[in-house]
Order: sequence, then structure tokens, then C-alpha cells
Amino acid sequence: MKTVDVLDSFISYTDTGSGPVPIVFLHGNPTSSYLWRNVIPHVSDRSRVLAPDLIGMGDSGKPDSPYRFADHARYLDAWFDALDLEQVVLVGHDWGGALAMDWAARHPGRVRGLAVLETFLRPGTAGEMPPQARELFAKYRGAEGERMVLEQNMFIEFNLPAQVTDLAPADHEVYRAPYPTPASRKPLLAWPREIPLDGAPADVVALIENYGRYLAGAPEFPKLILALSNGQGGTAAAVDWAVTTFANAEKVEIPPAKHHAPEDRPHEIGAALVTWLDKHALVGVAEIS
Repeated sequence: MKTVDVLDSFISYTDTGSGPVPIVFLHGNPTSSYLWRNVIPHVSDRSRVLAPDLIGMGDSGKPDSPYRFADHARYLDAWFDALDLEQVVLVGHDWGGALAMDWAARHPGRVRGLAVLETFLRPGTAGEMPPQARELFAKYRGAEGERMVLEQNMFIEFNLPAQVTDLAPADHEVYRAPYPTPASRKPLLAWPREIPLDGAPADVVALIENYGRYLAGAPEFPKLILALSNGQGGTAAAVDWAVTTFANAEKVEIPPAKHHAPEDRPHEIGAALVTWLDKHALVGVAEIS
């Protein structure tokens, strides 16, 4: 992986292929750019493809940070600027999708296309979550979170394998390696506490509402909602809302998978991205008009 200095730390990232319109893949919690390893080959013959590890995650630096959404956005902004990425196609899963939508809203004119999967399309409610997940995430957001996530490493040892159909031990170890100590797991705990539920955290709810408004009023670039046919993190109601609310949006259904669908269905996701990229001629052009 390559690295680049950003703010007081560094971000590691993969960089393959070539072309004038980079495709940027963003991961969520508790994964890394490794999540995209079997999707990227589907599109790397069409353009340059980059996939960073979010700050504090994967092989990226671990500065002294609260690792809230705004912190990740700040380091991600610095990464885009350090690599001089002016016109991009964004692909995001989980929190990577939210970061992609937020970046698009704050950088109008720099996004040529946006594809998201299993992400935060709009603020939600605890009542929309399955009962088991609702109970677990309430604990993560409360006083038990430090013990469960920092000490017991539950996001890596429980949540991750539970949200992949068949996680190979070698792949599990890749995801486990960046988090050997309680202190190193701080980002893994911060993320569930950022989930926009029942109006809180208010600042995260506000930014998600903001990018929703922006995407509803931005027909100039296409948007792809990749939806699992069996639902999961992105509820059917939220997906249908986004497809009908976001301007120039379409939905492609992916066969049944668990939440970390790029592990379960990389080839179906890759094929859907190729079809969408080609349909809208998003990459491979000589000049940006």
C-alpha cells in the first residue's frame, strides 16, 4: 500500500489502474480497504482506482482523535487534496457511503458519479433495527461499550464474522491485525455511537439530512443504490426513499448477502458497477468537460 501524510498523521491506500476519472472506494466499520479487494479488479481496467484506509483504521495512522464522523471527514478531505483528486466517482459501503455522500455535498462539481451500499441514506430510528441489533448497539452506545468493544474487541470478534456469510480465518486476521490493544480499537467504538438514531447525535443527523437535501437537488451526476435483495443495514424503506428522492438515482438489486456484502458478493457488485459506469460513460474519457 502507498501512504501520504495528512494533517498530523498519514493515510494508507491502494492505487491501481489508470485514467482521468479516479474511482474512490470507501469502507466502513470495522473493515478497511481490504474489503474491496475482489470488487476493484472488475473496474481497474477502466480507470484509476483508489481505496484508502480511514484514519485510525487498517494500515493508516492512529492519531489522538475522538474518531467522530467529522474527524474522519477532515482527514479524508486532506487525503483527497494531497492526491489532487478533482473529479471522481465515489463508491461507499457502510460509513464509507455516508462519508462519500457527505464529501459530495461539500464539494459540488467534483463528483461525476456516486454508488453506495448498506449505508446511512437518511437518519433512522432504533425501532427500525432488528431487536437483537437494537439491544447490542444500545450497549455499545452506553456504559458497556468500552468493555465490549475496547476490551473484548467485539466488533472484530463478533460483529464482523456475524455480518459475513463465511469469513475465512486468513481474512479475519487481516481485519484483526490493526487492533491489538484496547487503545487501538477507539475508532471501532466511536462509529456505533455516531449512528443517527432518534435524532441523536444531533450533529450527525444534521449532516446526513444535509447530504440528503444536496443529492435530491443534484441531477448533474448519476447515483446508484446497490440494494441487497434480503435487506440488511439499508432497509428497503430507506432504499426506496433514496431512489425516489435523490435526483438521477437508480437501484440495482444484489443477491442475498449479509451486511458486509463486498465480502459475500464481490463479483455481483463489481458487475453492477461496470454496467453503471459504462451506461453513464463515467470513466475512460480523455478530458473532463
